[in-house]
Amino acid sequence: MLGTKDAIATVAVKDLDAARKFYESVVGLQPTPQQEPSVIAYQTGSSTLFVYPSQYAGSNRATAVTWVVGKDLDDIVRELEAKGVAFEHYDLPETSRNGAIHSAGNLRLAWFKDPDGNIHGLASG
Repeated sequence: MLGTKDAIATVAVKDLDAARKFYESVVGLQPTPQQEPSVIAYQTGSSTLFVYPSQYAGSNRATAVTWVVGKDLDDIVRELEAKGVAFEHYDLPETSRNGAIHSAGNLRLAWFKDPDGNIHGLASG
């Protein structure tokens, strides 16, 4: 039924202007040409990220969005750190950590939060 359909990641924020600054200036996203009122849509590869205001922003305590970045993981972590992004550190079973990057077998991961506390993951693939 839905296996052949595209999904859109949706992130709630408290302040749409602050979110725009973070997602565009820090993360490097560009809004899509077609925008809806009170929502910012970003094209991210073949996916879309919707950012919208909500009183429940930041209440999710799990990863909201995962970016599959492949071999660019180290470079992206360095670029985000240079822009002041702090990375999360988690104690996970069978996982080691070197700086911001967690390793579990061949999978390498890093997590950061947006200004509202929404957790974003970066995965090597």
